[in-house]
Amino acid sequence: MQVTPATTVAYLGPPGTFSEEALLSEQDLAHARRVPFMSFWEVLQAVGDASVDLGFVALENSIEGTVNLALDPLIFSHELWIVREVQLAVSQHLLGAPGARLEAVKKVISMPVAAAQCRAWLSRHLPRADEEPAPSTAEAARRASEAGDPAVAAIGTVHAADLYGLQVLAPAIEDHDGNTTRFALVARPDWGIPPPSGHDKTTVVCFQSSDHPGSLHTILGQFAARNLNLTKLESRPTKKALGEYCFVIDVDGHVADEVVADCLRDLHATLPAVKFLGSYPAAGPVGQRRRQEASDAWRAADEWVSAIRRHLTP
Repeated sequence: MQVTPATTVAYLGPPGTFSEEALLSEQDLAHARRVPFMSFWEVLQAVGDASVDLGFVALENSIEGTVNLALDPLIFSHELWIVREVQLAVSQHLLGAPGARLEAVKKVISMPVAAAQCRAWLSRHLPRADEEPAPSTAEAARRASEAGDPAVAAIGTVHAADLYGLQVLAPAIEDHDGNTTRFALVARPDWGIPPPSGHDKTTVVCFQSSDHPGSLHTILGQFAARNLNLTKLESRPTKKALGEYCFVIDVDGHVADEVVADCLRDLHATLPAVKFLGSYPAAGPVGQRRRQEASDAWRAADEWVSAIRRHLTP
């Protein structure tokens, strides 16, 4: 799916966030008009009320897990579909005023999700520092810059340091290597579903009629019976009563694939509700290779069938 240069994309701002960095990594999104908002809720609301064409939100981090501030509104508050996923390798840095020293830091401003990715490092190096929450890493950097105090630092990106006149006091402070965040490009349903690419993912939310033994097994059995691979399974509270959960499921395949469509039909027929959140090209290091392999396999199969059909009797 290509995005026209006039497209407006909402993202978590201000400028200098990982969301903006991930947006800029997508060639057809890099030239879109970017509109920063101060929360994921506002990003999704702007898409829902058609103030912007598309929204870009973080869904999952390899260290901290699901970003519920973005996922829950998609489940419970909006009728929006994921049309693309983007993965970005994330490195967190401790940023401070020019000339500041690590040992002088008394306060760390951070988006809570970012601080959680650096919990062990902060405990070792800044155990007595106060923590101040911020809605984004770029906002944390902006506040640290405005403070102009060598005792105030922020967790953020090198890009944010450049934007807000800070220096990197300690690089790569995340607790685990391979820190990666998964982002989703979301649109209103009238935007359409991207066509099958050969390596796709479909996301649905399944709601149970009641909490009873085997209820999850019944749902998963629909996928297992069709040999469909689940890449993510997560429970989320329904917000109605303690102990009531729905299940967010990512499955390999596209709603245009008959086997996926058949599975969704059965789920919809047997469950109180199934919410479709999108079919879209799967991201990741093997995504392009698998799409090429699927394309090559289809082309070879088409040539094979064509060779046989040439022998049809006139």
